[in-house]
Formats: sequence, structure tokens, C-alpha cells
Amino acid sequence: MRKSLSEKVSVSILIAPYFLLFLFFIALPVISAVVLSFTYFNTMNTPQFIALSNYIYLFTNDTVFMQYVLPNTIVYAVFVGGIGYILAFFLAWSLSQITRVPRTIMAIIIYSPSMTGGVLLSTVWKVIFNGERNGYLNYIMIRFGIIDQPVQWLQSSKYLMPIMIIVSLWSSMGVGFLAILAGILNVDHEQYEAAYIDGVSNRFQEIFYVTIPNAKPQMLFGAVMAIVNTFQSSGVGVALSGSNPTPNYSGQLIVTHIEDFGFIRYEMGYAAAISVVLLVGVRLLSSGANRLFGEN
Repeated sequence: MRKSLSEKVSVSILIAPYFLLFLFFIALPVISAVVLSFTYFNTMNTPQFIALSNYIYLFTNDTVFMQYVLPNTIVYAVFVGGIGYILAFFLAWSLSQITRVPRTIMAIIIYSPSMTGGVLLSTVWKVIFNGERNGYLNYIMIRFGIIDQPVQWLQSSKYLMPIMIIVSLWSSMGVGFLAILAGILNVDHEQYEAAYIDGVSNRFQEIFYVTIPNAKPQMLFGAVMAIVNTFQSSGVGVALSGSNPTPNYSGQLIVTHIEDFGFIRYEMGYAAAISVVLLVGVRLLSSGANRLFGEN
């Protein structure tokens, strides 16, 4: 009995730091956001309970959210989250087919933009898409006669979203990509041989019947990371355009909308309501990824 009690105490001591971190940095902020979402709070006065008014206004009267933010977020999520995830798997699978040294070098090259994306975002990409004549893209296109006058790429509602998608895809190969690569590399090669004996005849069938089933845990992790990173990447449009809201709301995403109301207009209750909607959306998409890649 003493041994059992001491084991419980030891386990509790080991778990305590992680439990406290989870409590103070995840659980309490989420609970606070849910509570504030039912109030009007301008950070100056005491929060006033207004029931579901914030949610009703969000889905019925917030035309910016319904006409711009939600469609922009869906488009951004499909390209950066969906296509970015497929691209991460394709790159990981391609690297698994080459020898160790070049694979390591290429993996570092592909992964490095995810670590330095914020710095390079304000240096490389803003120079490339600079609206002046000396901007790299404008200079090249004028030099070859494609355009006559410089284009304001980052201030145009026509081009801002595609540029955001390009920049985000460039820096999206993070830990999810490395996890998928690790999962593919850990597949037992004897299973590939057995699969070809059983009737697998090409690489596509090999990927579908052997690689994906064996790398499901890593692919689930990569999918969840892609979902989370996609919906929390708000600074791309703001950093590129230099303003929040973005020009004509063309690059306005849900998190950008939250920052607009929370930290510019100081309508914390309404910003909290949008945050709760975003949390529910991320949770539903994560559950879908778990159903797709999770183990039975």
C-alpha cells in the first residue's frame, strides 16, 4: 500500500508542472474567452452581460465577416492548409527516395523558411512585390514589356490574397513536414516487398496501401499542425500590406478580424466571440483529421 501511495505521489509531482502550464496557459484563457464572449467589454469598464448578442451580430450583421473574412479564410485554408499538406507529403515522400546526405540537406533547405518566415517576410517578399519600379517583380515585368506601369501588388485587392498564399506555402513546411518525413522513413521496407508480391504494381498503389497506413500517426500530427498553423497565421496579410484591416479587406482572415476588434477597436467581448467560433472550427477540423488518420 505504501508503495502504491508513493508511486501516486511521484506521478503527481511529475505531472504537476505540465498540469499547471496547461491550466494557466490553455484552460484558463479558453474559459475566459468563452465567458467574455457573452459580454460587452471595452477594457475600460466592467464587462456587461449581453447573452448571445455578440454571436447573433457576428452571423447576421457583421457584413465584413460574412462577405470577406469567412470566404477569405476558407480560400486561404484550402490552399495553405489542404494543398500545403499534400505538398508536404509529396516533398517528404520524394526526399525519402534519395540517399541520406542529399535528403538531409534538402530537408533543411525546405524546413528553414518556417523558422525564418517572419524575418524574411518583411525583407525578401516586400522587396520582390514592391509597388515601385525598382521592385524586383515590377522591374522584371517592365523590362520584358509585360507591363507598362508598376503594379501595387501589396495594395491591390486582386493580388494580395494570391501573394499571401504563395508566401504562406513557402514557409509552411515546418514540424508537420518533418514528422511526415520521419514516418515515411520508418516504414519497414519488407512491407513494400510483401506488397509487390501481393499484387501492388506501381508507386501510387505503394503509397496508398503501404506508406500512408504505416505513417498515419505522423500524418495525423502533420494534419493537425497544418490546421492550427493555417488558422493562426494572421500576420501575413497585415505584414505584407502594412495595415489592418487589409486593403478592401482582401487579405482579412479570422484572426486578423479578431486583432482588429480586440487590439485596435478594443471590443474585447466581440473579439472573444470570434475567437470561440474559431476554436470550435479548429476543433471540428481536427476531429475530421483524427477520423481520417487516427487508429481504430
